Amino acid sequence: MAFSLRRIGEGEETRLADLFQDGSAKVRLPKVYDGSGPTAVFLNSAGGVTGGDRLSFEARFGKGTTATITTQAAERIYRRSDGVGHIDNRLIVEAGANARWLPQETIVFDGAGLRRRLDVDLVGDARLVAVESVVLGRTAMGEEVTTVELADHWRVRRDGRLVYADALRLSGDSRSILGGGATGGGARAFASILVAAPDASSWLDRSRELVSSLVGDGIEAGASAFDELLSIRCLALDGRRLRAIVEPLIETLTGWPLPRAWSI
Repeated sequence: MAFSLRRIGEGEETRLADLFQDGSAKVRLPKVYDGSGPTAVFLNSAGGVTGGDRLSFEARFGKGTTATITTQAAERIYRRSDGVGHIDNRLIVEAGANARWLPQETIVFDGAGLRRRLDVDLVGDARLVAVESVVLGRTAMGEEVTTVELADHWRVRRDGRLVYADALRLSGDSRSILGGGATGGGARAFASILVAAPDASSWLDRSRELVSSLVGDGIEAGASAFDELLSIRCLALDGRRLRAIVEPLIETLTGWPLPRAWSI
């Protein structure tokens, strides 16, 4: 699935310019009335991902556009009989554009396998706020993830230069891997939040103040800033606690309420 946005009309509003979708990878553009700009909702009509599945999403934010990308619901990565699922996401954000990559969490079930990539190309002073969240099983239903193959890669470039690279790999028993104090402290859910913008470092103090007010009761987090980047890591004992810190952080960093899909 691929689509692009551009500014048109006297008010230079952000509108859809091009769209191509095929298979189970779809996008919907519901009406938004709060002034935050258009929201594109990605959805996988297959209902989840398992071994051998491949999904590819690409979005281009035209010069000066402002828009949010989210997902219809939490993506589910199911037990596979063979192979792994692949999800490839690519964003192209042109000069002056404000891109918000705000998918809901990815729920990984026992026996699942996933390879996921997020590649972002920023131009000039383009701004990005991005989040990726992973929940290992539904703890409210007593689910445990004892066998998993998960690889998650971020690559962010500005004007062709690599400015941010991140890689996560979980292979084996997630309870054991994340049980150590230096790995996860028993976390079953985690998230990465990134702001890539010329003013990113100016958000560090405010982010740390918010983090300090939210940690505890099974939630840990930290924030750091460097080279026009703000990075925040969050750990939690379950998905509910993870949302309790991720949601206010996103609203603070974007200056807008969460997309409606997050509360449906």
